[in-house]
Amino acid sequence: MAEEARERFLRARLRTLAPLREDAEREWKTPFYFIQGADPQFGLMKAYAIGDCNSGGDEWEEELKLTQQAVQAINQLNPKPKFLVLCGDLVHGMPGTPWREAQIRDLKNVLKEINPEIPLVFVSGNHDLGNTPTPETIQSYCDEWGDDYFSFWLGGVFFLVLNSQLYFDSSQCLELKQAQDAWLDQQLAIAKGRQCKHAVVFQHIPLFLKDPAEDHNYFNLELSIRQELLEKFHKAGVKAVFSGHCHKNAGGVYKDLEMVISSAIGCQLGEDTHGLRLVAVTAEKIAHRYYSLNELKNSQDVGKDIAVMLKQK
Repeated sequence: MAEEARERFLRARLRTLAPLREDAEREWKTPFYFIQGADPQFGLMKAYAIGDCNSGGDEWEEELKLTQQAVQAINQLNPKPKFLVLCGDLVHGMPGTPWREAQIRDLKNVLKEINPEIPLVFVSGNHDLGNTPTPETIQSYCDEWGDDYFSFWLGGVFFLVLNSQLYFDSSQCLELKQAQDAWLDQQLAIAKGRQCKHAVVFQHIPLFLKDPAEDHNYFNLELSIRQELLEKFHKAGVKAVFSGHCHKNAGGVYKDLEMVISSAIGCQLGEDTHGLRLVAVTAEKIAHRYYSLNELKNSQDVGKDIAVMLKQK
């Protein structure tokens, strides 16, 4: 992979995202939109089909084609999105498993075809770090995709990217979890004190699926951790949290904070289909809609939808 293409995957450094820095992007300018995708997870579709999600996953041709379709659709959109964020589980192979290196290589080869004017934002998932991450697996991820948590500004909006696996199981990396906690408190203080137009969080594992008080399971965060984060986000004025992980669309509301869960580019575990979410940011609100990849082929109609969302009051 050419060095220029490689750099597209390593823009999250020193806890920020080049070139979307505060000094250049702190002031509100005009409505814009971005695209959220989740869980391309190369290798899961076969593993799920054969009922062996722990060790299966030696084929990923279907996910490759779906991601190529997503890239083609993104490149055709007019106006261009301000960025594409992928909310975790980039590949299915856990750290140290067969096929992982090849899955990462093939995913990067597809993603480097995205219009270079569209920045790529990567969020770490459990398959990227391991269900119980270690300092070594986190460092390996950072070497491939950039920092596991960071913040950036765009047009007066403050975005935070979190490593949600540290909130799911930090037993093997407590110091790294404490470091993210301290950093997050600093960032939320910035969100509260700098009077950004909106504050938005990206993470892989949702805080909750439908109800902030629902029971804990594999697809959400433990209740006490969830409640702590929800209150922190609410007090700092965070408008929305976007995640993946569930391979189906879901979400709910906590006070004035919206939890938005997008289905997968890859394997589906519900009744949704492969797709992406378009998120419009205006001075008044954040509006969004999930599109199937087939719907996105009609870029003219999608462009009209974007124009409507950007004009909403």
